[in-house]
Amino acid sequence: MADELDEAALRYHRYPNPGKLEIVATKNMVNQRDLALAYSPGVAAACREIDKNPAEARHLTARSNLVAVITNGTAVLGLGSIGPLASKPVMEGKAVLFKKFANVDVFDLELDTTDVDRFVDAVSLMGPSFGGINLEDIKAPECFEIETRLREKMNIPVFHDDQHGTAICVAAAIRNGLKIANKKLEDVKLVCSGAGAAALACLNLLVSMGLKKENVTVVDIEGVVYKGREALMDPYKSVYAQDTAARTLEDAIPGADIFLGLSAPRVLKPEFLVHMAESPFIMALANPEPEIKPELAMEVRPDAIIATG
Repeated sequence: MADELDEAALRYHRYPNPGKLEIVATKNMVNQRDLALAYSPGVAAACREIDKNPAEARHLTARSNLVAVITNGTAVLGLGSIGPLASKPVMEGKAVLFKKFANVDVFDLELDTTDVDRFVDAVSLMGPSFGGINLEDIKAPECFEIETRLREKMNIPVFHDDQHGTAICVAAAIRNGLKIANKKLEDVKLVCSGAGAAALACLNLLVSMGLKKENVTVVDIEGVVYKGREALMDPYKSVYAQDTAARTLEDAIPGADIFLGLSAPRVLKPEFLVHMAESPFIMALANPEPEIKPELAMEVRPDAIIATG
């Protein structure tokens, strides 16, 4: 099944034209007069208006409805750090989603740097071109600093989708899932697999909604995030360090009401689910393959509420 999907996806991207985007003119371009209005000499009138009043760019250019989707390819879906070029299909995909569902135009930009200063400089210098910046697939903790600095430097909206877009959807799902399970957010125990941008943003939003920080256990590639741990720690992750003897996901999962997975395929084993609380909410959101397949989870816990990404 996976091989069939891969082949279909490759055909989809190759034919009839490579990729998923093209630029289409929004004005008539059928005669010499149209060309004279679109470019020289007529375009000078639009330039002079914007020079006199920069707000006129909203009415005379595409800027107000143009977003830049920008990445450096350091944290792409479940694929990891694959670099800017290999991440381009994802950025084109996000661009067509903007267009299809909100009629917002997008340029995708893949920057060949992992240096925070160079990334921030490159993006901030492009401010006059765009109405907004959508940061995408940038690894933590650099992504937090990048977003903060760009918001300080730029006078247009800057939004890191992996953080805030994911968090909004996860928070809504958890609120509704807990209603089905007849549980309250302030009472539940949550185990989070993953400590990247998306995971930490989800936890931050859920805590602001009433989830108790002491009821949250975070597990990453090094194991449980516990007080005193030194490996792969940063100030953003340290907020969720617990005083616990648990060191693995298997150790942390007993009694959990919610499993929030934003990590890697197949890390949640079916046998772990036996020890979760009644009516557990399993959010296996790793992409493109979840932490556990829904059918496997249902075999062990038919009372579970399950969501995948």
